[in-house]
Amino acid sequence: MTLAENARTLHAELEWFEKLLSVRMELFNKKKKDDSLQASFLLENQAPDLRSDSSNYAFLVQNMYQECSRLYKDTSLVCMHTAERVLLILTLIPHIKPHALDVFYITDETGREFTQFGGTRGHYHKGFIPTGETALFILAGNNLELRFSFQKIFSTEHFFFRTQILSLQTSNSNEPYLSGNLEISKEYLQLLTTSELYEPDYSTEFPAQRIQTRLSWDDLVLDYHARQDVEEVKAWIKHYKTLMLDPALGREIYGYRCLFYGESGTGKTLTTMLLGKEVDLAVYRIDLSKIVSKYIGETEKNLGNIFTQAKNKDWILFFDEGESLFGKRTQTKSSNDRYANQEVAYLLQKIEEHPGIIILATNIRSNMDKAFIRRFQSEVYFAIPDTQSRLLLWEKAFQGYHHLDKRIDLQAIAEKYEMTGAAIKNVRNYCVIMSKDRQTDIILYEDFREGLRKQLDKEGKKL
Repeated sequence: MTLAENARTLHAELEWFEKLLSVRMELFNKKKKDDSLQASFLLENQAPDLRSDSSNYAFLVQNMYQECSRLYKDTSLVCMHTAERVLLILTLIPHIKPHALDVFYITDETGREFTQFGGTRGHYHKGFIPTGETALFILAGNNLELRFSFQKIFSTEHFFFRTQILSLQTSNSNEPYLSGNLEISKEYLQLLTTSELYEPDYSTEFPAQRIQTRLSWDDLVLDYHARQDVEEVKAWIKHYKTLMLDPALGREIYGYRCLFYGESGTGKTLTTMLLGKEVDLAVYRIDLSKIVSKYIGETEKNLGNIFTQAKNKDWILFFDEGESLFGKRTQTKSSNDRYANQEVAYLLQKIEEHPGIIILATNIRSNMDKAFIRRFQSEVYFAIPDTQSRLLLWEKAFQGYHHLDKRIDLQAIAEKYEMTGAAIKNVRNYCVIMSKDRQTDIILYEDFREGLRKQLDKEGKKL
């Protein structure tokens, strides 16, 4: 029903916009100079009433109106929420009814396009792509006072741009900033049309991948102290937004940052995925190998893309092997050192500015820059499992495999070999694969011993 409701609402909104645009073009073609006509333009062409509408578009408009009423104190000249709806539907039009803007394909008596219309042409898209100038032409015509009033909509503090519903693409530095293309985010484009939830694809612009798990907290084996610390992290994630709104704490708390440290395979990634699952937040693991670049400025650009897309999203950003990017700053002995330190400073700034959740994992805490560590509200140490924990991990790993060779003594194995949960699962996987290959349900002692040997060899240990 939501898809049908979205279509019905957008159809009515398009009819209103096209009528509005028709009146604006009529005023333009007749070269009307009367400022009273320009000022009453929006008031005389009211948008459809969406108060009883249940579409995603209507929901956004109603919430947007409340936010903008708070932002703009003076609405004596214009009805700002109507202007914002003009901007919103204008930015949607190239995606849902591109030919609605064909009216701008007119020229003057010399064959030249009208500067007032703004707009650009795409490489493949054959229609008119609106710019900031296009919006101001529709809203204000040739009335400078109105134009200046409406320019507030393009402020970075406006609801549209602060929540990244819309963006004004940067034009060349020597050109007016309103000559940039108006774009709607992919997230809101899908929400307002098909009602699908948007998940960014892994790319050079977004080198991060969503990670999920089908496991539960019962599958995670941690010592008592780590379990208690994880419970604290869980509480922070559940309530940090409330704390940010607190009159006293809100000035000190902005976003939430947590450090996980300990050997590989001790449960840092699984814990992060379980936290996301617990609070219904998407977890994105950042591919640091795609972020760090040998070219000056590229690392900052890659990180900037991630933080820009993650802003105001209910995501958990998970930086694995964080010491490779968030390591100690060095003494400045060369230009490379200077640029590396600049990257660290940039990261500090982006982490502090990010209003969401960041979990950073590292194998060695001592390799981390102290300035980074001070910015984390919580830390969790993931220790190598002790004997009792290892036994529990072995038992959980082979749970459901009832035909375990009687010669396999999990208690003795747990006591003798210090291994992480990930290493134990590797042994289990080898055994299961071999049993399937033998077309039997029995986990043979020989397969177990060989799988254990292979894993110990990888760790430089002997059976």
